[in-house]
Amino acid sequence: MSETVSFGYDEVSPEEKTQRVGAVFSSVARKYDVMNDAMSGGMHRLWKDRFVRRVKPQQGEAILDMAGGTGDIAFRLAAMGADVTVSDINQDMLDVGIERAQKKLGNRGIDGLVWSRQNAEELSFPDRFFDAYTIAFGIRNVTRIDSALAEAHRVLRYGGRFFCLEFSITEWPGFKEAYDLYSQRLVPKLGAAIAGDADSYRYLIESIRRFPPMREFEAMIRNAGFAQTRVEPLLGGLVAIHSGWKV
Repeated sequence: MSETVSFGYDEVSPEEKTQRVGAVFSSVARKYDVMNDAMSGGMHRLWKDRFVRRVKPQQGEAILDMAGGTGDIAFRLAAMGADVTVSDINQDMLDVGIERAQKKLGNRGIDGLVWSRQNAEELSFPDRFFDAYTIAFGIRNVTRIDSALAEAHRVLRYGGRFFCLEFSITEWPGFKEAYDLYSQRLVPKLGAAIAGDADSYRYLIESIRRFPPMREFEAMIRNAGFAQTRVEPLLGGLVAIHSGWKV
């Protein structure tokens, strides 16, 4: 039988998933940040702030922000002095990020970002090139997650660190049921009202359900060669920060 992977609740070929995910993010790129605020009540900003504090970017460090899209993580990293390469497979998302960076440059002086279209599964960067690798709310959309983790390990220098911020399944009783109801019934309606696209946001919610549980994903990070792996649940695991080191 030919290989299949999940696209939401559907099983499709790897090639079809890559194409469909590309179409999703091309569709929502212009409203992506507005929708993040609407869906999370602005809490995604706090999660991202906490995530970057865990990364602890240092002045002059080379950091790859994969699936960096519209630049939310990269701007925070660069503001702390890191040299950031923002990569995404989707050029529409990168274009929005570049526009945002140009506006921010005029207002706050954020500079020194490199923008590079990349497939997380097949990076063009040399071995042992970066001090840190970050990916926020992107890895669940990768077609072959194990390949992306292997590439993350490859491009990190020894002593480099991997950090991932991603949705998971909350383990808090009561809150889990309430969130399931909200995400399945209301998020697609928000997508239709704000982004004009209910189906893309229905997929994004389904993709969370199909993503490996926190501890299973931590094991995948270890299997990719990372040591001292750790998972930090937020809101009982609704969101989680995973990390590991290349030693």
